[in-house]
Amino acid sequence: MITVGCAGFPVPATRYFKEFMFVEVQETHVSTPGPGTVRRWKREAPAEFKFAMLGPREIGQEGFRGGKVIETALKTLESIGQELDAQTAVFVGPPEFANNKTNKSILQEFLAMVKKRFERVVFEPAPGWDPDDTDALAREVNALAARDPLTQGLSKMPEAYYRLHGPAGHKSRYEDPAIERLGELARTAEHERATYVFTNVDMFADAKRFKKALKM
Repeated sequence: MITVGCAGFPVPATRYFKEFMFVEVQETHVSTPGPGTVRRWKREAPAEFKFAMLGPREIGQEGFRGGKVIETALKTLESIGQELDAQTAVFVGPPEFANNKTNKSILQEFLAMVKKRFERVVFEPAPGWDPDDTDALAREVNALAARDPLTQGLSKMPEAYYRLHGPAGHKSRYEDPAIERLGELARTAEHERATYVFTNVDMFADAKRFKKALKM
């Protein structure tokens, strides 16, 4: 099963809901969306629509170490998740969260703890982490590790979570050959379930082109 969506609403939500059945809410990363906004999203979304949430950035800034800051952030995320019936939480490692033994141990404890609060937990490492090693680390606590399939190849896990940041960063768009290549990768992948999230500036158009390449 393949799911395609965007990181946030690049167009008005009512228009977005006509094209996709999944979104990764970005407002939860930098602030807290108002209760009216959250209720409106849930009210306007199709019945089978799925929400994921990007974890508050202070969690990564705290180095994923347990404490009052992280607990407060998680409680807020849980509250929004309950409103949206969102089962997926995505946490992004900041650049300073280096790939070393100490951080891996801390991260694994964090993911195991958060997995008790959310059905599906995803971790995206900073550059410098080996994607297969991160897959293995996450799998030990029944979590997922995100990667870019175009630059890091396909995950070997039964379930995969892919985040596409643009070929040259957030402000770049994917040209047709890249979309065709991504479609080829998706068709040949042997996952039971895979999620593809576009996060670049042209995410709405690029995700639509990817869906078209997959004949979705």
